[in-house]
Amino acid sequence: MAGRIEMRSRGVLRRLYDVCMEWLEGPYGVYVLFAIAFVESSFFPLPPDVFLIALCIALPKKSLKYAAICAVGSVLGGAFGYGLGMWAMEGVGRPIIDWYGLANKYDEVQFLYKEYDVLAIFAAGFTPLPYKLFTITAGAFELDFLRFMLVSLLARSARFFLVAIFIYYLGAPVKVYIDRYFNILSVVFLVLLIGGFAAIKYLL
Repeated sequence: MAGRIEMRSRGVLRRLYDVCMEWLEGPYGVYVLFAIAFVESSFFPLPPDVFLIALCIALPKKSLKYAAICAVGSVLGGAFGYGLGMWAMEGVGRPIIDWYGLANKYDEVQFLYKEYDVLAIFAAGFTPLPYKLFTITAGAFELDFLRFMLVSLLARSARFFLVAIFIYYLGAPVKVYIDRYFNILSVVFLVLLIGGFAAIKYLL
């Protein structure tokens, strides 16, 4: 039974992906990219990276422009998710978290905020962690909105521009390597970042 449900879910996601790719290939592709980046930050299941890569591969010289559009859309979507957590947590925010099966992570995220503050937002924004969980809970726990936005902008820009720069300079063949090693590269970068924060804290 569980196997059939999982297969059905994968089928829905695949159809959703195909529809988004059709829209992306149309005359309003950049607007579709912006919209996907926006809604993914609070409830949409598909990451904007795959759509960003598709546009960058099609027109490598516009890769940096596409990364900027994706970053701005994602950060504004993060602000929307923050608002859901602050003003509509029980009615909207919590059902979204429950739908993704992340309800048991709620208290853990609160602990991460207390322990690492905005570094937790950076981790979620840059790595494969579920960014939407952190945007909604940031509003629910009333993190400082300005700091939330600044760190989100830094994290999402770093993530999307990293992809765009590779494609801009190396062209379409780099897609294979991005697909295969992006998660590993992002985790390595995060480890280095945490090491840098620890060194600064120790030195100061």
